[in-house]
Amino acid sequence: MTRIPTKQEVLDWISANPTLTSKRDIAKAFGIKGADRIDLKRILKELEAEGHLEKRNRSYRDPDRLPPVSVLQVKAPNADGDLFARPLEWHGEGVEPTVLIIARASDPALGEGDRILARLTVVHEEDHNYEARLIRRIGTNPRKIVGIFRKGAEGGRIVPIDKAGSTEWLVHDGAVLGAKDGELVEAEQAGPKNRMGLPRARIVERLGDPTAPKAVSLIAIHQHGIPDDFPDKVIAEADKAKPVGLNGREDLRDMPLLTIDPSDARDHDDACYAHADDDPKNPGGHVIWVAIADVAAYVQPGTALDREARKRGNSSYFPDRVVPMLPDRLSGDLCSLHEGVPRACIAVRMQIDADGNKIGHRFVRGLMRSAASLNYTEVQEAIDGNPNDRTGPLLEPVLNPLYAAYAALKKARTVRQPLELDLPERKIVLSDTGEVTSVAFRDRLDAHKLIEEFMILANVAAAETLIAKRRPLLFRVHEEPAPEKLESLRETAQAAGLNLAKGQVLQTRHLNALLNAAAGNEDAELINLTTLRSMAQAYYNSENFGHFGLALRNYAHFTSPIRRYADLIVHRALISAHGWGKDGLTEDEIMRLDETATHISDTERRSMMAERDTTDRYLAAYLSERVGNEFSGRISGIARFGAFVKMDETGADGLVPVRSLGREFFHFDREAGTLMGSDSGLIIAIGQRVTVRLTEATPVTGGLELELLSIDDQALPRGRGSAKRGTRRKAVSTKRKKDKIKRKVERKRRQR
Repeated sequence: MTRIPTKQEVLDWISANPTLTSKRDIAKAFGIKGADRIDLKRILKELEAEGHLEKRNRSYRDPDRLPPVSVLQVKAPNADGDLFARPLEWHGEGVEPTVLIIARASDPALGEGDRILARLTVVHEEDHNYEARLIRRIGTNPRKIVGIFRKGAEGGRIVPIDKAGSTEWLVHDGAVLGAKDGELVEAEQAGPKNRMGLPRARIVERLGDPTAPKAVSLIAIHQHGIPDDFPDKVIAEADKAKPVGLNGREDLRDMPLLTIDPSDARDHDDACYAHADDDPKNPGGHVIWVAIADVAAYVQPGTALDREARKRGNSSYFPDRVVPMLPDRLSGDLCSLHEGVPRACIAVRMQIDADGNKIGHRFVRGLMRSAASLNYTEVQEAIDGNPNDRTGPLLEPVLNPLYAAYAALKKARTVRQPLELDLPERKIVLSDTGEVTSVAFRDRLDAHKLIEEFMILANVAAAETLIAKRRPLLFRVHEEPAPEKLESLRETAQAAGLNLAKGQVLQTRHLNALLNAAAGNEDAELINLTTLRSMAQAYYNSENFGHFGLALRNYAHFTSPIRRYADLIVHRALISAHGWGKDGLTEDEIMRLDETATHISDTERRSMMAERDTTDRYLAAYLSERVGNEFSGRISGIARFGAFVKMDETGADGLVPVRSLGREFFHFDREAGTLMGSDSGLIIAIGQRVTVRLTEATPVTGGLELELLSIDDQALPRGRGSAKRGTRRKAVSTKRKKDKIKRKVERKRRQR
């Protein structure tokens, strides 16, 4: 009788032979014939049911690995010119693998958005898991370009406004759409890319004067593909919406719930109230109410409103405008908790003990009326002894109890020890015409921290309720830092004479100890920045992997459904879990939760990049009148082409091009994060204090170019430029190898 392989033997074979995974291949490999194939079929079905294998086209494969031949979507080239791709056939549960495209001389030129069929090879490199060889291109999404149109004799050219895009695009006379010279335009790729000459494009929209102050955010909106116009059907649905009444809801209108927001807030989606707990079993405890706008009552699954909200994923905020997730009829009116107006809400009542620990909570679907719409500054001033006409009457009955509950929550936060980064936030102040009048750093008041702690507690309560009721939801996930990022942080700390504990399970308290040790000295900003860069990016997932940064096991976004689709999903899950109505989470939504999580994580990153680019352009416009001035700052990044400097005064990032550092050759050490001069021996590294001169500011791209004047108060040495380039490269390469060996030896010694 033929020996039937074990399940593990089958899995090992499929892993080692990814191209021979049909049932016939497996049977042949183990010499299985005749009736014994029935047992093999049973084993394969069991492995598939257990999630170890995935069947596709009569072949079996490990679901946590990409198939050997797979469909990919090409990403934009990185700073080094490498071309990566996103695997469109990834169905695994972990982090999406990174694929590097290895181009051959005979391959056609590939660009961002191209879809290709490629043969994959598993590798174990630092920055990618697979290498891909092109089989064929199977389709493209036209690449979008935003730039300045320069008119020519037969059409013209488009000069991209993206800092990373230096290639101009050729536009034929019949594809200019009437654009004028110097006008800002949006265009798309026209036809395949040429191996020789400029790529071709056609203009699809004229965006006006690129120097107009209010064009800054418009550029980012179009550049990143953020939808900024609502379809007519969506507006029509929003306009038909009527205020929700009390029917079936708990009446909270007599509760003095307050909204506390920035002074320029465009919507109000959360309100809070607190009082001392009168339960004798909870001495010194507090009751905290957090009420959130009931967006689910107006945006129901399957409607045009819902489809558009999901498409946008979130609102995008810019200094001069907001691109909302929902039309203004909802975001600025029916779903906004305006003062003195009845509004539908989902509220949570939370009990905390004297030490700030949550000991109970319950959710209700209610109708509330905000007692006041206040801003952070006036609330803080009232607590500090300077109330105004609005906050004075609320100080004793409402504001003081809020701060008393917050004081208890601070005790629990101290025990929990979430990550405590000290990175001030910039605030760009604009005039009525859209010009930058000042750049400052936002004050971090206790009023901000109070609302933040209340919202975190409510988010925890939402996650815990849905877990207890075994309802599907979207978690807000933040995983711990990758080992290589952590090692880089550890080396930076050691260079600053500080220590990050090793050989134990990393917790936020370990990072806080490092941040506290650095506080007050010259390396504090460097340690904070490096710690931030070591963090993984938060994302949404239908599975719960915890929130490392907040030091919380269960966390979901519940408190901002006006501006985040994830919160709307959680609201619908709560509605279903409590049986509050037919507007809860549908089976179709549950089936698409993973897809939704990926999509809204992407839209969140898209908004972050657009908001960052807008800030860069405003800062470049603000600094354009100060070209030639000197600024102090710190090296914030190192690349092959130069060093980035974060300037103290504005927090703006500028580039010191490597070509401006003299005639000597500078070697880029990726592992050490340094540039080293071959003649002078000058080493430029992250964290060094520098003085720079602003040599160029380009508002349309947001680019700032700097000249390095001194490092750590030492004048910049200049390379002699006498050695031959090849000799200098060899000398630098030899020193780099020696330094690398030295670092490895030092690490091994420390491990002992």
